[in-house]
Amino acid sequence: MQLIPHQDSPRYIRLHPTDNVGVVVNDQGVAAGGQFDDGLTAIEGIPQSHKVALVDIAEGGEVVRYGEVIGYALKSIAAGSWVTEQVLRMPEPPVLDNLPKATIKTAPGEPLEGYSFEGFRNPDGSVGTRNILGVTTTVQCVVGVLDHVVERVRKEILPKYPNVDDVVALSHSYGCGVAINAPDAVVPIRTLYNISRNPNLGGQALVISLGCEKLQANQLMDGDQLTNGMDEEDWLFRLQDSGTGFTGMVEQIMGMIEDRLKVLDQRRRERVPASELVVGMQCGGSDAFSGITANPALGVAADLLVRAGATVMFSENTEVRDGIHLLTPRAASVEVADALIREMDWYDRYLQRGMADRSANTTPGNKKGGLNNIVEKAMGSIAKSGNSPIAGVASPGERIRGKGLWFCATPASDFICGTLQLAAGMNLHIFTTGRGTPYGLSMVPVIKVATRTQLAERWPDLIDVDAGQIVSGRMTLEEMGWHIFQLYLDVASGRKQTCAEHLRLHNDLVLFNPAPVT
Repeated sequence: MQLIPHQDSPRYIRLHPTDNVGVVVNDQGVAAGGQFDDGLTAIEGIPQSHKVALVDIAEGGEVVRYGEVIGYALKSIAAGSWVTEQVLRMPEPPVLDNLPKATIKTAPGEPLEGYSFEGFRNPDGSVGTRNILGVTTTVQCVVGVLDHVVERVRKEILPKYPNVDDVVALSHSYGCGVAINAPDAVVPIRTLYNISRNPNLGGQALVISLGCEKLQANQLMDGDQLTNGMDEEDWLFRLQDSGTGFTGMVEQIMGMIEDRLKVLDQRRRERVPASELVVGMQCGGSDAFSGITANPALGVAADLLVRAGATVMFSENTEVRDGIHLLTPRAASVEVADALIREMDWYDRYLQRGMADRSANTTPGNKKGGLNNIVEKAMGSIAKSGNSPIAGVASPGERIRGKGLWFCATPASDFICGTLQLAAGMNLHIFTTGRGTPYGLSMVPVIKVATRTQLAERWPDLIDVDAGQIVSGRMTLEEMGWHIFQLYLDVASGRKQTCAEHLRLHNDLVLFNPAPVT
């Protein structure tokens, strides 16, 4: 990364020697006539985080950032010009046939030994970073009753059980009015199945159903170790079977919840190796700094997690698609590369059925933050994956069964991605943002990383990490990666609480349902 220096002069960042555009760093942007230290003059005003042409680019010429072509000039672009979406033609996505597979053999980093955190061991061998009771729902119809119950439990019962962090309703909009036997219905069903088994939920099965819905409780629990041989009436409450009215329903459900709180309250944190971490990485409200500061810092921390024997996942199909040619060579095996390609192909066809393509991903806020198109956005997004071999691929809703760096296939929607990463088994979440978002999840701590110092300073009680320190020179990329790695251990141990946890900012679960709605 080349940073044109001097805080008071116009500055830009050039990430790769072959780049012919740079990203303007100055807080207020650069005015027309502003001269960079290398002699380049801005011939028009250019906002912060937007691109300046470093050389003359001919009509039809390649526009290069990250060492990759992010577009072709629709007209001649003079050096010093503001490179906007309007002057670029987006490249076609990489063809999925004949991609290199498992051709990069990365030397394993020195193992990181001796790192640990304080977590909650579960009967299935997983480890939680929080001790939470999750109440599974089979259908949206029961959510109103359960929300009422949870609110009362938090006020009246939970204070009696200080070793339990929270009671969470696993609410969603699925369960009825859907084509439950359609092939793609497996996605939401296995997502709900695996969310109930998230490591932070402690394995205390409790399901609230209506009774007449298409998704029946035994599809989520019957015969499973979560029920621990209990009779159905001990782990399932059907509202339609209750003859006691609303008040009676509430009292019965509260009693079932308290029985489980008594069990969870007996649990204590114990020292476990860092290899028990399962970290989900995501970005939202991204800007052009995402691929310069926050996401590469997560990549450094991801490599540290892999060296410590942990599991770390990156996601967001549309924000990987244009970089797939950079990822299949890093697959640990040809089979893993084939799985990556399979997920990209499935998502291409999914978008085609909806008469959309990957370009629909980039938001107005992304563009205002300097990201011209999905190609540029994808290059910054995959920086989260670091340099480790990709050990495996999980399809939407599947549980990860292995260590190392995994690709968890999800849409890029923040809420759907977070939900699917919960199903994949994450016990800790990290989320980078350049534009800002109050995003949070109730089941796992969410560490939020700002790409720019201005955002961290404007939202000091919403942002946990200021990755903008990399641009200002206060921290190196490597130092920031180590800082995040240590923060993982502190938050996982409960020694530190994230801003979203402190403020109880939680987004709803949002299931990915590619099957028809009836």
